[in-house]
Amino acid sequence: MSTMQAVQTAPAFDVDKARFNMIEQQVRPWDVADSVVLGLLKDIPREVFTPEAYQSLAFADLDLPLSSPAVDGECMLPPKVQARVAQDLAVQPSDKVLHIGTGSGFMAALLGRQAQQVLSLEINPALAKTAAANLQRAGITNVNVRCADAAAHGFKACADEARYDVVVVSGSLAEVPQALLDMLKVGGRFFAFVGDEPIMRATLVTRASDSAFTTEQPWDYVAPRMKNFPRPSAFRF
Repeated sequence: MSTMQAVQTAPAFDVDKARFNMIEQQVRPWDVADSVVLGLLKDIPREVFTPEAYQSLAFADLDLPLSSPAVDGECMLPPKVQARVAQDLAVQPSDKVLHIGTGSGFMAALLGRQAQQVLSLEINPALAKTAAANLQRAGITNVNVRCADAAAHGFKACADEARYDVVVVSGSLAEVPQALLDMLKVGGRFFAFVGDEPIMRATLVTRASDSAFTTEQPWDYVAPRMKNFPRPSAFRF
């Protein structure tokens, strides 16, 4: 055998096959059947939003660090989790969305492709800049990425003259802030992971009327804690 015959080159990474396997082997088994959400996972290039150091894991069922080395638990949630959030929120083409925790921008991309407009807040300036560039590369123009501490000064950065149809937090909270629920329109939906390790519940709150809210907690996932959000008082009588 010649030297050339003996040399074997590794096969090229098949992005389309990896994307297909992600949808069929990870996302669908996690009870994601919405055709719109599945179509978005097929059409939006997740690899564009994946940090360069972890490109080979763009479609893996993992929390991916948003920097190398990882900083403060900042990560890109697995595809199945982001897809399930998108499905549960049932975003409509006329919806105005507040998204807290932009990260790499992939969740904001899913929301942007469904909504009329999205305001996405990111506390880390470097991540905010990268996410905005990622969204531009993916051709998504209705997401406004803003570098801000969402929870500061009573959620002042989130306030708007009009209420939101959807408020989604891409991380975990100790409790649901009433200030964010008050920003919802009637019929609006709020989502976050709520609780403490080892149990956090995917929490979907719907504003049924000006004074009434309904809450569902259909599944569990342990997500990184959001920065600077209020914690319940430890004082007890």
